[in-house]
Amino acid sequence: MNDEDMLRRSVEINIDVPEEGSIYGNRVAEMIAVMQGMLDRIEALRKDMRERFTSDPVDHCLARIKSDKSMREKCRRKGLPETEQSALREIKDAIGIRIICGFLNDVYLIRDYLVRFEDYELIEEKDYIRHAKPNGYRSYHMILRVSGTYFVELQLRTISMDTWAALEHRLRYKKGMKLNDSLIASELKRCADELASTDVSMQTIRDMIEEL
Repeated sequence: MNDEDMLRRSVEINIDVPEEGSIYGNRVAEMIAVMQGMLDRIEALRKDMRERFTSDPVDHCLARIKSDKSMREKCRRKGLPETEQSALREIKDAIGIRIICGFLNDVYLIRDYLVRFEDYELIEEKDYIRHAKPNGYRSYHMILRVSGTYFVELQLRTISMDTWAALEHRLRYKKGMKLNDSLIASELKRCADELASTDVSMQTIRDMIEEL
């Protein structure tokens, strides 16, 4: 398997939008092109890093167009009309990409790489890695506007952060589980903090190896 095949296998794309009657109108093809264009740029960086440093900053990517049902539900929650204008202008996560990195520095490498492009405008960013949420959640969130038209929500996190978020999500929806229980909440935060400490240690070890 060559590098290109490996890159393709590490990108998962989910598109669940009806061909007719979509809240996105006739914009779906353009949205997919915007999403794929960003994935292509990320893959270009990965390939360059592999060739120059034999190091891939990305473990895998997940990309999706928010489903028609989910977008309509979000419009209703926000008190917005279920229109293309609401879905693509008022709400800014119709296109979403999650980038899972191996190490902490890779998260910021990807962040800095993406904001360099002139056709990507940084609209918003929140660093929940350096400033974790009270429950322990960590991730780097960005919203980019592409060519002045479409918004893309990005989440950049390490494998450890993604593992905690996935497991916490499963527990939150487990029957009978009340995450507002102080003991459960404190245990989940402890796990998040321990994984964060591991991320720092692994980054330190990596830095030591690269200095040899």
